[in-house]
Amino acid sequence: MLLSCSRVPITHRRHSVWQNEAVLVKMSDSMYQHFISTHSMAKNKSQVTQVQFVGQKLSSALTTFFKTYDNGKYYKEIAAYKWAFNTIQDSTVNAWCMPGGKVVVYTGLFKVTQDEAGLAVVLGHEIAHAIAKHGNERMTQEMKAQGISTVLSIALSGSPQATQDVLGMVYGAAGGLTLLKYSRKHETEADKIGLIFMALAGYDPNKAIEFWDRMSKATNTQIPQWLSTHPSDQTRINSLKDWLPEALKYYKKP
Repeated sequence: MLLSCSRVPITHRRHSVWQNEAVLVKMSDSMYQHFISTHSMAKNKSQVTQVQFVGQKLSSALTTFFKTYDNGKYYKEIAAYKWAFNTIQDSTVNAWCMPGGKVVVYTGLFKVTQDEAGLAVVLGHEIAHAIAKHGNERMTQEMKAQGISTVLSIALSGSPQATQDVLGMVYGAAGGLTLLKYSRKHETEADKIGLIFMALAGYDPNKAIEFWDRMSKATNTQIPQWLSTHPSDQTRINSLKDWLPEALKYYKKP
């Protein structure tokens, strides 16, 4: 367990992850395919194309970046990601990324993103969750809460079904909602990392401020499920402004 402590790239926060990430990726792939096969794909071809285009720009930029970042410490793992970017026909303001780079965007999000840069804000944030292993960390927290002698011993026993069960608890898969409920700490960290990710992909990180201003006005007092554990809009905007100077160091105009 002591060896399970690692650091999150970019922020260098130390965190504890007990699960084998490769196992999570394999299980996530299975859950992702099931989700895609049981939901309607987006009908608007331009939306589908935009998600794939922005997603590919981000994934390509990140693969290149991690070749040299921190002496390539994270590169092998990230290079093995089998990225997928799909768009679901659903009015919910939502998006998510599972371990291994499996991404879903709901069509309801486009009323707020408006353009590529707005979409890059969201995708950068969600991909940051995966690369920071927030899902693995969340599972570790769930295991601790359930008790080491019960959940942990089973989940680490090598049983695929046991791991699937724990993954399902974290993702809420039993209810058909493949959505991680991250803590505010994770959300704030994903904001910062995502800001740098969008900059690496050639999107102006200043656009993140504009996006969250639109989100604040669009949601008003009704908070979408996607934002239920996120920091308040103004807190988020203030934090993003503080991080902009660092993010701009990675930004090169196309």
